[in-house]
Amino acid sequence: MTIQIDSKENKIASDAELPTEYGNFRIRVFESPDGKEHATLYTGDFSKDDNPPLVRIHSECLTGDAFGSLKCDCGPQLEASMQRIQEEGKGAIVYLRQEGRGIGLYSKIQAYALQDQGHDTLDANLLLGLPADGRSYDVAAEMLKDIGLTKVRLMTNNPLKIKGLEEHGIEVLERLQHQSGIGPENMQYLATKRRRMGHLLNIDLKTD
Repeated sequence: MTIQIDSKENKIASDAELPTEYGNFRIRVFESPDGKEHATLYTGDFSKDDNPPLVRIHSECLTGDAFGSLKCDCGPQLEASMQRIQEEGKGAIVYLRQEGRGIGLYSKIQAYALQDQGHDTLDANLLLGLPADGRSYDVAAEMLKDIGLTKVRLMTNNPLKIKGLEEHGIEVLERLQHQSGIGPENMQYLATKRRRMGHLLNIDLKTD
């Protein structure tokens, strides 16, 4: 593999091979104007238009992605997208540093404390004076363009991700249902997503 050099700053590009338990990816780091460092995990040949690649836009979730929390479905969704992309042989995961739907880790754990008192995930954010969902997807669109993608098949249950990408020049040709990690500990969380936040979940949630 030829080392990529940024001619403007004469440094090695932040793009390298990343072997994982699901298969081999490349990982590229993208710095947004606010100084946050996001990552794209990708594999396959994007130069062919015969089959637009699978894409997952995944917001950081330390508790779910790293610690295996059962309060959400984030960790299993990330793992499922890695496996699905490897099975297809082409695709990308945009990993955004937007912890807690954009409110940050500190506020997210404050919201957890309110959830422990019986509030749902949306009301917990609002009680803290924070948005129900403070994420944006302009950076995700730029990251996809950075690896040569403008047309994708998106693995998501969240219509706002489709809207956010299309508003910034990414054509979503197909939405693929993306459900995993469902259990008794996150039923209320998922029910709130469907009932109050418009997520397209095709599952039996007995708390609805």
